[in-house]
Amino acid sequence: MSANTAGYQCGRPCRLLTLLEIVKKSDLARRGSRTWGLVCCQAWFLAGLRPCPHVRFPNDEALFQRFRTVHMFDFRTIKHFIMPLINELINIFIGVRVLKTEILRINPVQPEMDKIEYAAKVLRDNGTVAFPTETVYGLGANALNEQAVHKIFHAKGRPADNPLIIHISDLIELDKLVAGTTETVQKLASAFWPGPLTIIMKKSDIIPKIITAGLDTVAVRFPSHSVARSLIKASGLPIAAPSANSSGKPSPTIAQHVIDDLLGKVDMIIDGGPTEVGLESTVIDTTDEIPVLLRPGGITIEQLRNVLGEVHVDTAVTREIDKSTIPRSPGMKYTHYAPNAQVIIIEGNRQKVIETINQMTEEKRSQGMKVGVMSVDETASLYHAHHVLSVGSEGNPQSIAANLFHTLRKFDELGVDIIYAQSVNEQGIGMAIRNRLNKAAGYNIVRV
Repeated sequence: MSANTAGYQCGRPCRLLTLLEIVKKSDLARRGSRTWGLVCCQAWFLAGLRPCPHVRFPNDEALFQRFRTVHMFDFRTIKHFIMPLINELINIFIGVRVLKTEILRINPVQPEMDKIEYAAKVLRDNGTVAFPTETVYGLGANALNEQAVHKIFHAKGRPADNPLIIHISDLIELDKLVAGTTETVQKLASAFWPGPLTIIMKKSDIIPKIITAGLDTVAVRFPSHSVARSLIKASGLPIAAPSANSSGKPSPTIAQHVIDDLLGKVDMIIDGGPTEVGLESTVIDTTDEIPVLLRPGGITIEQLRNVLGEVHVDTAVTREIDKSTIPRSPGMKYTHYAPNAQVIIIEGNRQKVIETINQMTEEKRSQGMKVGVMSVDETASLYHAHHVLSVGSEGNPQSIAANLFHTLRKFDELGVDIIYAQSVNEQGIGMAIRNRLNKAAGYNIVRV
């Protein structure tokens, strides 16, 4: 039996272990392997089960032996682990469906067309497919079928007022999705499509309201990634696709990130290797007289202004917006990109930043907390935390963008309690990096 299908063949015991694999990758596992071992033991004790012989998760048996004497009924355990797990078990045993997620590896350079067609059929059947793009992995479904799109919101736990981006594989497909294109749209498409740019235009009547959150505009992108373009073209459909992660968590830049968040919640995950840009697409609204940047990304504000001249920057790019505001674009309103641990950004003079982070680190360590520091290559050796992870080099901001979400997820794997992040230069793609960091930190910024 392959690893992709194990856990779905033997009835309820195996379904429980499928659940546990999902729990292993979820918020319940935020404290690392010790917590996962505890959750496994509690689940097995509660259900009266031993690990199914058809499902072998690494080290589970050893963890079971290690934690078999753990007291299950202290308050913290009941609140954070037992009760959520019981709720999930109830859902399973009353018939809530756990999807059989198929993992399909496709060559990102020369996609195998038989595999592409196989995945495209899932989309035509109104299923959900996670796939790589040049920005991050996306979770795709038929954009013109409301039931299919609803599956995206359900799998991610995404708020209904957060609009989606529609992906196309050819400029010809744009005509039926929008009410018309302007000279501004044509300039942007000519300069940046296919690529990491999303353009907001007036929508056509065929776009379901669930896509636009009731707005009269629609966001469209023409990706450059070979797997994404081949898949969309083979499906014959416009594909709605937000990032393929649990809502609010760091976006996925490798297939394993998608597996961590969405295993058992989607029909298929395509593994096409790591993404290139590492941040979601730039979003620009072209419906006003002067275009407005709503979300920075791989296409910088400097590049946009070189093509269009004047471009405004929405206030949501640099500061938190009011909760009553209706977002015009993904990534504007809600806390996004956040790891399990609290993130605090330290900005100011470099030497002062280093001294402040080290001082804060010592304070937290004295309180028994596990501290992580997100640095750059140039300063990594100067910090004294439990875990210091460099996100890239200041001389190569593209490397920082590409590594940002992966690094935030790595801190989750390490089980840190708090993360201090060194601020970055906001020039070029630095604006997008800082935007994501601000949201990951909930705008918790210390200026020194």
